[in-house]
Order: sequence, then structure tokens, then C-alpha cells
Amino acid sequence: MDKDRKIRAEARHDQIELSFLKRISARLPEDLDVLQALAELYTKTGQYGKGLTIDRQLGRLLPNDDLVWYNLGCSFALTHRLDEAFEALTKSIDLGYGDYDWMKSDPDLANLSADPRFESLLNWLYTVCNEDGF
Repeated sequence: MDKDRKIRAEARHDQIELSFLKRISARLPEDLDVLQALAELYTKTGQYGKGLTIDRQLGRLLPNDDLVWYNLGCSFALTHRLDEAFEALTKSIDLGYGDYDWMKSDPDLANLSADPRFESLLNWLYTVCNEDGF
């Protein structure tokens, strides 16, 4: 029962934090830290469509940030928009994303694993990482 109580307490905490961040975001709609925290919390709570909306906004605000594009790729994957997920992940690598091990095992990208493009993307990332000395 302690485990159930802990899960309920964590879910309640997430909902309180989400409510708080939404209020702050309404006052500071382009605050990058707030938007990134909000997108992460939407994803954590399974609200993938809302997370995708925020990640798209971050992509417009930070068009040269590799992690923003990586997270956008994750949001597309979680919402079953595979072509857009591959486009965003490709852009993240073009911009300098270099964590091969994480991309290979990221549960947010599980929807991509059966697609042959995912193995090609991983091979390309592996090559880029080894060439650039990541």
C-alpha cells in the first residue's frame, strides 16, 4: 500500500506543479524555462498533445537548439507522427545532438524502433559522434 500511496502523492504533486506552471506561462508566455518545464511535465503526465504544442513553440523560439529539436522529435513520436519525428530528430543531429546511447534507449522513441529509418538514424548519429569525438 505504501507504493500506491507514493504513486498517488506523486501524481497529485505533478498536477499541482502543472497548475502552477500553466498560471506562470499565462503571465510569461515566452519564458523558456517555464515552457521547457511545462512541456516536460505534460509529457510526464501523458498529455502528449499538449507537450507537442509547447515543444513546437520552443522550436520557433529556439530554432538552433539541438535538445529542443530532440524533444520535439520525442513529442512527435509519442503522438504517432513518425515522419515528423524523424525530421525533427534529423535536425537535432544536424544541430549537434550527440547522445547516441540515450537516443537508442529513449522510451519516448519506442514507436520508431520498428521503422528501418530509426536504425539508419542511429547509425548516422553513431558515425557523427565518432567523427566529432563526442
